[in-house]
Amino acid sequence: MAEFTQLIYKYLRHEKKFPHVWCPGCGNGIVLGALIRAIDRTGFTKDEIVLVSGIGCSGRLSVYVDFNTLHTTHGRALTFATGVKLANPKLQVIVVMGDGDATAIGGNHFIHAARRNLNLTAIIINNNIYGMTGGQYSPTTPYGSRTTTSLYGHIEHPFSIAELAVTAGAAMVGRGTVYHANLLDQLMEAAILKRGFAVVEVISHCHTQFGLKNKLGGPVEMMRRQKEMAVRVEKARTMSPEELADKITIGTLVDRDLPIYTQEYRRIREAAKAK
Repeated sequence: MAEFTQLIYKYLRHEKKFPHVWCPGCGNGIVLGALIRAIDRTGFTKDEIVLVSGIGCSGRLSVYVDFNTLHTTHGRALTFATGVKLANPKLQVIVVMGDGDATAIGGNHFIHAARRNLNLTAIIINNNIYGMTGGQYSPTTPYGSRTTTSLYGHIEHPFSIAELAVTAGAAMVGRGTVYHANLLDQLMEAAILKRGFAVVEVISHCHTQFGLKNKLGGPVEMMRRQKEMAVRVEKARTMSPEELADKITIGTLVDRDLPIYTQEYRRIREAAKAK
């Protein structure tokens, strides 16, 4: 406990509107704790880190941490992060987004950041809804769920952020939940150290919007549901499709070495200069 208290005073900006603006019981606090613990273990200094966020509840993370930070526009966090990385490849750029921010208005940027294999870390907090702007459905809202824009049940099918990242070409993809905090620490640490585009999807909860409208209880009940639904990827490989129905796999989905965009870009620049 004393060690974590030291990390709080080391990495957080205490003059920036604490207590925080998140609802009591929100999973974003767990994500923030996991992030600063992971960064501390990597050994990077605060000046070497750039934390970029978009709009939404997750966007407040960049306000609270004592790094180089950018609080950007909705869906465009990855575009700002790309510019930072190309301008100074030595910086460790981490992008925090929500499921709507990253995969709705920002979906095109997300796909192509993975395809390019930019040396960035993308942390996407997936709570199945637009929490801050009124509880509208997002690209990950489950079929049949109720939101402010699907009062009689959502008729669209969700897609999986992690599987989308794998297919689009990300070098590393992991998935965790805010219930499995230790695993979340490990996934974030591995993603920050990974050379290439690394994605960590964090299954979280929004009890204020999603939980209330779907009668799922408060934060404790919703986190217990994460525990019941989660299956480690190693165990999932031994299970049938029927057994995996309504489950989510957690752990490292893919970890591969691919050409890194910033290095390839530098190579092309040097070749052009030589001509």
